[in-house]
Amino acid sequence: MNIDFKKLDGLIPAIIQDNETRTVLMLGFMNEEAYQKTVETGLVTFYSRTRQRLWTKGEESGNFLKVVTILNDCDNDTLLIKVNPVGPVCHTGTDTCWNEENKGDIFFLNYLQGFIQQRFREMPEGSYTTSLFKKGVNRMAQKVGEEAVETVIEATNGSDEKLISEASDLIYHLIVLLTSKGYSLDDIGRELKKRHK
Repeated sequence: MNIDFKKLDGLIPAIIQDNETRTVLMLGFMNEEAYQKTVETGLVTFYSRTRQRLWTKGEESGNFLKVVTILNDCDNDTLLIKVNPVGPVCHTGTDTCWNEENKGDIFFLNYLQGFIQQRFREMPEGSYTTSLFKKGVNRMAQKVGEEAVETVIEATNGSDEKLISEASDLIYHLIVLLTSKGYSLDDIGRELKKRHK
């Protein structure tokens, strides 16, 4: 990766983003040594301007930032580092340095979709998802129908806990069906966005 450390006297800004929720967690600065240590260890390491030394986030608190990907911007002078945070990020104890909550379980659907798509490509033996793909579109569509009915039953005559469980089954089987047909949740999002206008 070609990073220009010269523009800001050897430092570059590093934007830290939660890989799953896409929430911006903090901003820090890296010199070349901090960047190299981050790459080598898989833990975000900054150059502390106040301490004048390298500082691995979490070295005192245990709230490490585990690197998933590092992206360089178009000018090669700012990094976007996607991480899986271990605990709150800010030294004040909040999820972000802007005192925002780092929520977004909805984004797990992106991960799940990617996982299901990988199953479709690789078809590992012993996987329930693989077995659905092998049974064909009729069986997958049938499972979506079954889960939809069970969701309706729980919504009208069941418990809230079972409603969430059945709705989760419905979404999972719908993603499997969409994947088998070459579609994804993005296609549904696109259609709903078009209708919303």
